[in-house]
Amino acid sequence: MIKKGLIATGAVVLLSVVFLGRDAVSYVFTSACRVTESVRGQVPIEFEIDRARRMVHNLVPDIRRNMHVIAKEEVEVERLEQEIKNAESRLAAERADILRLKGDLAQNQPQYRYVNRTYTANEVKDDLARRFERFKTNDATVASLQDIHQARLKSLDAARAKLEGMLAAKRQMEVDVENLEARLKMVEVAQTTSHHQFDDSRLSRVKGLVTDIRSRLKVAEKLVNADVHYADEIPLDAPAPDNLLEQVTEYFDGQPQRVASAVETR
Repeated sequence: MIKKGLIATGAVVLLSVVFLGRDAVSYVFTSACRVTESVRGQVPIEFEIDRARRMVHNLVPDIRRNMHVIAKEEVEVERLEQEIKNAESRLAAERADILRLKGDLAQNQPQYRYVNRTYTANEVKDDLARRFERFKTNDATVASLQDIHQARLKSLDAARAKLEGMLAAKRQMEVDVENLEARLKMVEVAQTTSHHQFDDSRLSRVKGLVTDIRSRLKVAEKLVNADVHYADEIPLDAPAPDNLLEQVTEYFDGQPQRVASAVETR
């Protein structure tokens, strides 16, 4: 089945290249983009807002990792600062010893006595040379440690600035999501009070039922009114003619004469 699917896909691609030529890739890419936009447009806004809220919440682990890295770096910087401080103290002591030996050798004595022991001038010179070489090495080491300390301080400051930026961005996105949700609720309120409903919620179905009941009641009322009026009766509520008074006067003025004539005939 998979093999047949691959063959069919290859055939479609080949036909696209044959008929569309170099524009085949453009057509395929445009079609894919339209399909993606169409699918994305069908996703409810509520779902997208919830997805945005979860994505903002998922930033918390990254922020915590950066906080852990910063805390660890702060500990390392403090340890480095203490190491530099101790090294500088040792350098100060070594410098003082070197300057003491240098001052003693400047006296050009054949022997020198230190801590109940006697040393020749050559021995003191050799010791001074070793101390001086060690001092230069230690001094260079301290200089390197100081450079490392400065570099790590800059890195720490950059990490802190990055963390602050992430926290500020997270807070702003939380506010943006809340604003979007508030706007959505306002749209829903407007839709519930509008005559045109664009959703299939329970409220919309209830409104449709009420409208249907109202229509059926109107039909029933018309049927009831139609049953009250009989077809063989003269409608009494017809509009009166304009010369109604003249007709009544003429009718009743002539009525006594017709009555008298009838009596004489009898």
